[in-house]
Amino acid sequence: MRPDQFLQRLRKGPPAPVYLFLGPELYQLGLCRRALIEKALPAEDREDGLVRHDLESTTVAAVLDDARSLSLFAMNRVIWVSGAETALPKGRASATQDENSAGAQLAEYARNPTPGTVVVFESSRFEFEGDDRAKIERVQKFYAAIPDVVEFRPYTLESARQLAQDLLKAAGLQMGISELGLLVDSLAADAGRLANEIEKLRLYVGTGRKVTAGDILRLVPNAQASTIFALVAALGRGDRKRSLDSLDTLLHEGEYMPLALTFLATQFRLALVAQEAGLKTSAQILAYFSKQGIRMWPDRANQVSQTVTAFSGEKLGRAIEKVFWADKALRDARPDDRVVLEELVFSLTA
Repeated sequence: MRPDQFLQRLRKGPPAPVYLFLGPELYQLGLCRRALIEKALPAEDREDGLVRHDLESTTVAAVLDDARSLSLFAMNRVIWVSGAETALPKGRASATQDENSAGAQLAEYARNPTPGTVVVFESSRFEFEGDDRAKIERVQKFYAAIPDVVEFRPYTLESARQLAQDLLKAAGLQMGISELGLLVDSLAADAGRLANEIEKLRLYVGTGRKVTAGDILRLVPNAQASTIFALVAALGRGDRKRSLDSLDTLLHEGEYMPLALTFLATQFRLALVAQEAGLKTSAQILAYFSKQGIRMWPDRANQVSQTVTAFSGEKLGRAIEKVFWADKALRDARPDDRVVLEELVFSLTA
């Protein structure tokens, strides 16, 4: 089930005796953990009723033995078991036997759980996609005897935007659409970081005015990416003064310039691919790259679209080559990185 489904069920009835919390999205996991503890443990039981285990230092059998034991100090208990993925057997020879044994123990406990006790196995190390997919499937198989599984998948760009809007409303902050896109883009749709940075903005800005892009650039890590894009746009227009102003901002903010050049190179390459594929609108770019398995979101697609418009194919190829040589020069013994980057700006705006 999804986290929102879990919370809805929790509001309507008592918690299940055993859960598997699966996935890396820690913001939603934290919300569900707090809601479960508040539901399962009355205030007088919370100090003694919350028990923590880590499967790096204990076993599933020991956890279930603890769950079957009655506490002298709390009528109700929540047993939180972290590192659930570490219980997976390592050797091939005994893997099936170990999995069957653990599965039988979990199934037996699920059939006859201890009244007033909730056991949660938390596995948050692996992603649902990519190289971790096979690993997370092994975790699901190992804990298949647990019927109630809550999956904590990362937020999409769209759901992260909605979350940010909800958090801004709760904080009493005003923010425009473009600033909202900058915030979500800068934080790569990470829900936990969005919550933290919105709280920082609330303390910094207060509720008397709207949050500006400048506020985000000052407070939010990685927001300098917007300045890098401003540099790309200025280079595309051949605007040497604006390019040098953007470069000065990046240097003043302490941006690691090889990383900035990597962003520039990526932006130019994406634009070159889009141009060669005949893509003109941001919607076409978003659909094309998403189909290719390249992570793309609306704001980034719009940036690529603007770069395609600003640069000819020949100029994009030349820009990629010059960025390569600038990056190489930055890694040599040079007296000042500014000299290398200003030479890059002058060559691209000549």
